[in-house]
Amino acid sequence: MQRRIVSQISPSINFSFRFTQTLLFSSYNQTLTPDGDDPLYSDVPKPRRDKSERKPYPTPMKVLIRRAKEDRESRKAEPVKLLETPPDNGLLVPELVHVAHQVYRARHSLLSALWQLVPVIPVQRCRFCSEVHIGHVGHEIRTCTGPKSGLRSATHVWRKGKVSDVVFFPKCFHLHDRVGKPRVVHDERHSVPIVPAIVELCVQAGVDLEKLPTKRRTKPVYSVEGRIVDFESVIENDEMKSNISLNSETLGRQLESSSRAKIDEMENSDFGKKSDQLNQSNDGEGENLRELSIRAMDSWFEMISGAKKIMEKYSVWTCGYCPEVQVGPKGHKVRMCKASKHQSRNGLHAWQEATMDDLVGPNYVWHVRDLNGPALDNNLKRYYGKAPAVVELCVHAGAPVPDQYRRIITDSELILLELIPSAIRSNPSQAINVMMLIYLDRTQKKRRLRLILSMK
Repeated sequence: MQRRIVSQISPSINFSFRFTQTLLFSSYNQTLTPDGDDPLYSDVPKPRRDKSERKPYPTPMKVLIRRAKEDRESRKAEPVKLLETPPDNGLLVPELVHVAHQVYRARHSLLSALWQLVPVIPVQRCRFCSEVHIGHVGHEIRTCTGPKSGLRSATHVWRKGKVSDVVFFPKCFHLHDRVGKPRVVHDERHSVPIVPAIVELCVQAGVDLEKLPTKRRTKPVYSVEGRIVDFESVIENDEMKSNISLNSETLGRQLESSSRAKIDEMENSDFGKKSDQLNQSNDGEGENLRELSIRAMDSWFEMISGAKKIMEKYSVWTCGYCPEVQVGPKGHKVRMCKASKHQSRNGLHAWQEATMDDLVGPNYVWHVRDLNGPALDNNLKRYYGKAPAVVELCVHAGAPVPDQYRRIITDSELILLELIPSAIRSNPSQAINVMMLIYLDRTQKKRRLRLILSMK
């Protein structure tokens, strides 16, 4: 395969260079400028140039202003109204309950698979920043933004990574009543439990967990001049006061029965844990690494696709300057932001609509063909592809390449990249031709053919 590609490119290097130098460099700058819109890296989030720069809004500001005006006009026209659309009225969305259970199970399956893959596939993590690399040797691309990175010329200092470096789940405050009390104030920051944001999203969408109690309503709430009023809670409080008077004998019987039930559950749970451990040991010996990577890949895409469907109905907020996330109708009021301009906000977060990358950190990494190969060169970073760390890890473990990353994770492109250093040493004036042909081949094959014909 490599000889065939070399035979195809070698005549193109010897073509007579009939373009003017200004035209060539102008086209080269138009296609290779990092500031321009590159379709090859359109799915990779661009890093902020300055820490004081705010995250881009997923929804344009004009659309948000128009929505706010429409809500204000409808509130004036009808001050008291019964909210009909879930989940704004406190009820669950029926078609998303099953999706929430799938996302919760997919996350658990993904983590269990990663715990077995990370000890086998090497993962590198920079000591001073959040950069991650999959391979035995860390790359030499100078993109470190950690402390004293200027003294190291932005080179990374690598150490062994963990599962949390491959995929990151930011945490948020749990809401017992997402409609009745949608905000967590500053004084409640230590009393409210903190859970992963994607778990909180599944709980609010219909997953019931014993450790995270959530209020489930059977009747919709009312909106009175923009404020939520729940008449169902008033009725429940009256019923609770009327049913408080119970006899001591019935309480004693209930306590005895509950204690016996707890003892039986403890015995059954101990027996179940032992049997599960035996089953897991037997399954781990027989399960292949390729099957494990395929299962992790399927769980990853199932979790991402399901979470996107839930986020269309359930609101998720993020700070515009820091990675803080909150699931619910509104963001919390805990004064814990330490990012840019937090003094003017008294430590409060600048909430805005969150994206999928805010809910689940994919940690995009540079793709390498061989884990034991040489380190990636900093001079060729414009031509390397990027993919989520989970996808890169599973591909090296034996999983098939997904369709959306097939044009990045291909052997032919990396074989072409290996020819650039030799071309630069042999004839530096013609090396730019090889670079342009490779880049145009990765974006538009038609433009590459036109360039070759014009060079003839």
